[in-house]
Amino acid sequence: MKKFLVILFLGALAITSCKKDLPFTKDHLDFSVDTLLFDTVFTTVGSTTQSFKIYNRNNQKIKIDAIQLMGGESSPFRINVDGYNTNFIEGIEILPNDSLFVFVEVTLDVNGQNLPLVVSDSVRFLTNGLNQYVNLDVWGQDAYFHANELVEGTWPNDKPHVIYGIAACGYPGLDSGKTLTIPAGTQVYGHKDAKLIIYKSSLDIQGTYGNEVVFQGDRLESFYDDISGQWGGIHMVQANTSSINYAIIKNGAVGLQVDTTNAPITLTLTNSIISNHDFFNLLVNAGAIVEANNCLFGDAGLIGTYLYAGGEYHFTNCSFVNYWAGSRSGPALAISNYWVYEGALYCRSINNSTFYNNVVYGTIDKEFEVDTVDCSVDMTFSNNYFKRDEPYNYPAYINTIWEGNALFYDVSNKDFHLSETSPLKDWGDYFAPYSPALDIEGVLRDASPDLGCYEYVP
Repeated sequence: MKKFLVILFLGALAITSCKKDLPFTKDHLDFSVDTLLFDTVFTTVGSTTQSFKIYNRNNQKIKIDAIQLMGGESSPFRINVDGYNTNFIEGIEILPNDSLFVFVEVTLDVNGQNLPLVVSDSVRFLTNGLNQYVNLDVWGQDAYFHANELVEGTWPNDKPHVIYGIAACGYPGLDSGKTLTIPAGTQVYGHKDAKLIIYKSSLDIQGTYGNEVVFQGDRLESFYDDISGQWGGIHMVQANTSSINYAIIKNGAVGLQVDTTNAPITLTLTNSIISNHDFFNLLVNAGAIVEANNCLFGDAGLIGTYLYAGGEYHFTNCSFVNYWAGSRSGPALAISNYWVYEGALYCRSINNSTFYNNVVYGTIDKEFEVDTVDCSVDMTFSNNYFKRDEPYNYPAYINTIWEGNALFYDVSNKDFHLSETSPLKDWGDYFAPYSPALDIEGVLRDASPDLGCYEYVP
């Protein structure tokens, strides 16, 4: 009996020794990066979260004695280690051949400088008496911030403008009859859902070729370069006569919305690119008057350009090209003169409207739709290329191409210049009303101009 107890006791000791924790390695850590670099972020605007990994490449556990954000409470960076948001943590263990994430965010204070600056910090890892560091670097940019404010006059272009909420030139019950001028080279960034509103006032965008005025979301990380819906867009409400020249408006919900007005010309839109919006690139609504030439209206999730509920339109040498990556329910260009409210149908006239030398193309069979009811409709379409598998057979359509491949240069990279064999070449009318002598890149159009905003150059 005693021998049996001794054997049982020794067996228990053996089992216990098998379950004993592995000893800690005396080795050091490895990291996925030696420097974590953030793309440019605006002061006061937080970055996206980035991360790096800590590796234990040993066959024994490793104990990190201390992890410390060297800048401490004054650092613009914030770290999360193993679920802990802290600047300093002790006693973190990593199992053999395992890893651990460290998540990092950054928010910069206002610096009062026009030029970008570099802000750096580091994270220290103390393991087995050895200090190791992962560097943190961010490019920061100060900006003019417009947070739910009335704006007018001329915006300086020495540093970017960032809109939070609403920046309004004129506003119901507060102000109207103002003018906002945005000079060439100005960069305008909208925060989530932010809008620039022009109410019974004028907008004057004065971009030039190579020095455009650019509107986009305020996330500057490369991941956001072509993400739509980042901000609200520009909304012109009963605006006075306005002009937009050489603007790039991208990555919003509705790029540019132009509503009812009594002005002789609501908007002259020239040499501009409006693309990659969740719903519409251009929405012209309820009687507005728009003259547009040399413009590119690109990808949109619903309808690329929607001329809705009547008005007056003049589009010449414009490219409507919708290659939206996901599914969409509308064409690149749609025109309608009616709406339904509480079960009743209403309509408004389309007056004296012209469409010359345009191309409407994309990935669906009907990229061009006209849906009108019995109001006055006065539209002329001449020398256009409309992708539509069921052509419209009306006298208003003159010299129209309805089928075939537009043969753009490289649609996979959103390059809508014309290839050498494109049927859009030499199809335009040189004497078309509102016809621009130069294309969007300043190329002189010849006596047989090409369709769309780009003139072919061999």
